[in-house]
Amino acid sequence: MNKKGLSIIIIIGIIIAVIFFSFVGSYNSITVAEEKVESEYSNVSVQLERRADLIPNLVKVVKGYTNQEEKIIKEITDARKEISNASNIKELSEASENLDSALSSLNIIIENYPDLKSSQNFINLQDELAGTENRISVARRDYNQAVKEYNTLIKKIPTNIIAGMTGKEKATYFEIPKAKTDVPDIEF
Repeated sequence: MNKKGLSIIIIIGIIIAVIFFSFVGSYNSITVAEEKVESEYSNVSVQLERRADLIPNLVKVVKGYTNQEEKIIKEITDARKEISNASNIKELSEASENLDSALSSLNIIIENYPDLKSSQNFINLQDELAGTENRISVARRDYNQAVKEYNTLIKKIPTNIIAGMTGKEKATYFEIPKAKTDVPDIEF
């Protein structure tokens, strides 16, 4: 084999190695970003479950002061079940919105019971719930940031080629459905 033939083989080998390592690097970057999305989804889910776990105690305290609010208590209970049974980000965000709506109705009831607002158990639960709401907000933001990074990565060249070859699809943002603008009608 002459020098020219050997040089061509070496150049082709280098090109194949560069393509191979580019493919491996791109695939690994996609995998890391995908894992981050899943991890952040888990964080959102954990915080929503934490909030759902605090609700029964809050409901018990409210029930001790109010007996005629069964409808709202049922809505809260149903919304908690929806969070536990959610299997994807869309279901989780809808369940979260339903729980937010039910809790808004509960807050209206609380305003009508001054003794309840001064109960130490109630105050402690409200503080825990407020802290959890902050954690949920941070977890949602972190999840959406991870989704943004992942979606951007699978659209860029050359990772878009690798993403297409390996069946990687765009991740879904955690979006809260538009809240109802009607104020809940509470009657006593």
